[in-house]
Amino acid sequence: MAESAESSKDYFVTTVNEDHATICWGCGLRLLLPTHAPVFKCGWCGAITSQNVNKTETKCLWGRRLQDRCFVTILSVFMLFLICGGVWAVHWFVFSVSYTFGIFHYILTAILAATTVSTFSLSAFRCAGTPPTLLWGSYPVVGKGDLENYTFCHYCVKPKSPRAHHCRSCGTCVLDMDHHCPFIGNCVGAANHRHFIAFLFSAVFSTIYISFISAYAGLHIWPPVKYRSLGHLNGSGRDLAIRAFKEVMLALVSSAVQLSARGLILVYLFVSSVSLQIGLSVLLWQQLCYIYEGKTYLSHLSSQGSGGDHIEEKGCQNIFRFFGCPYSIFIYLPTLRNSPKRHTK
Repeated sequence: MAESAESSKDYFVTTVNEDHATICWGCGLRLLLPTHAPVFKCGWCGAITSQNVNKTETKCLWGRRLQDRCFVTILSVFMLFLICGGVWAVHWFVFSVSYTFGIFHYILTAILAATTVSTFSLSAFRCAGTPPTLLWGSYPVVGKGDLENYTFCHYCVKPKSPRAHHCRSCGTCVLDMDHHCPFIGNCVGAANHRHFIAFLFSAVFSTIYISFISAYAGLHIWPPVKYRSLGHLNGSGRDLAIRAFKEVMLALVSSAVQLSARGLILVYLFVSSVSLQIGLSVLLWQQLCYIYEGKTYLSHLSSQGSGGDHIEEKGCQNIFRFFGCPYSIFIYLPTLRNSPKRHTK
């Protein structure tokens, strides 16, 4: 009976092709792969490995960093010019209006300048966000699911979390990377994203005030505008409008030639502040929209590339959470609305 039972057993012997076997970089275990599997996930630690890695050498890394430093230097000099030039150009005007208005102007200018410079420095010179350091490479150390959805960064030669992205301009992985901004010479990530948004807010408010005060002061020192033949224009319709526009522009240019150096600086301050105000407002609105959607710029691009399979929760709670307020005041409204009524006798 024993011999018949042993003879009825079937034994299967198979050979493993070395091309279909690999070692997981996360835990060091040997894995068997299907045929032609470019990307695989370890069943033990959860690490993801891609066999089609096209690593390009970052030979121009020093050139990118030099370019970023040049942008930071130019922007710093420009901000210094706006602050010092604006203070010098309107000094005579603010105190000519009233002494109180002059004191208010200098206090507001000092607050805006200090806020803008400090938030810019924190955005530019603070680390954008370092991914957490984990143990990896050997089975006894790495537990089950410790590297879930982690990938291997071949540039930094260490694990990269799903929330991290490698920046080739900075040469490092950045946690919750939004984008690399050349004007601050740094990435915008988890550690400095709030400072970057605060810098945009401060810069927008500063440019609004600069455009207002420079326009208000410039109107008081602008030479009288003399029109040559505006009252003797003939014609109708479109031709008359074009002739009137040319006459007005010619009169403005003729009077602008007579401006002093202080007046020319006021004109430049107004034009540059309005231009910056428009660009920074668009960037700030875009950033707030991504924060409202619970995304970053890079995650927005990846969601578009994947067809929008992963849907984030939209809402104002994302904005409150981003600025360090985990609980919004709106969560207390249903409690107040559903609270029992009190009757007085």
